[in-house]
Amino acid sequence: MSTGLIILLVVIVALVVVAALVTVLLGHRSGGGSGLKRRFGPEYERAVAAHDGDTKAAEQELNERVERHGDLRERPLARDERERYAARWTSVQEHFVQSPRQAVAEADQLLGEVAAVRGYPDGGRYDEQLAALSVHHADHVDGYRRIHRMARTQTGGAGTEEMRTALVGAHALFDDLTRADSGATPGRHRA
Repeated sequence: MSTGLIILLVVIVALVVVAALVTVLLGHRSGGGSGLKRRFGPEYERAVAAHDGDTKAAEQELNERVERHGDLRERPLARDERERYAARWTSVQEHFVQSPRQAVAEADQLLGEVAAVRGYPDGGRYDEQLAALSVHHADHVDGYRRIHRMARTQTGGAGTEEMRTALVGAHALFDDLTRADSGATPGRHRA
């Protein structure tokens, strides 16, 4: 093989490598919109709406959440802990029939407690806890958001059906957090 041919092959390989790097860097710099849409699902759309349709601002917020909370590792629950939390959730559901507003407040408190036990920021720092949960449980975090909002509303603004729907939505997150394999098998939204 001649020296000229070897130089030509090295130049071609170098150009291919540079082109691949440029493609990767441009894709990363664009905010990873499609990756964020896949990772966050409905939470992505909620973030865009919260930023009045500004996808760049929404993607920046979601990227910041991933940077802050993406490395969080959920502490697995022991079987007796899962059973105790499941019994408490059942009690919340039963209590809903007699006192929907109080049951919603109990569900909100229970979700915050379970999330904290799993290793998420303490429920006293709700916004930070919600942001962390959105990174790892994006499909179900809106149920927690709705139940928390209703639990904090002092007036009777929410009707029984709206509270029931919020409780059902919150139950999906509760199931995610208390599932036996939730710490062992990463899901779609796990880091």
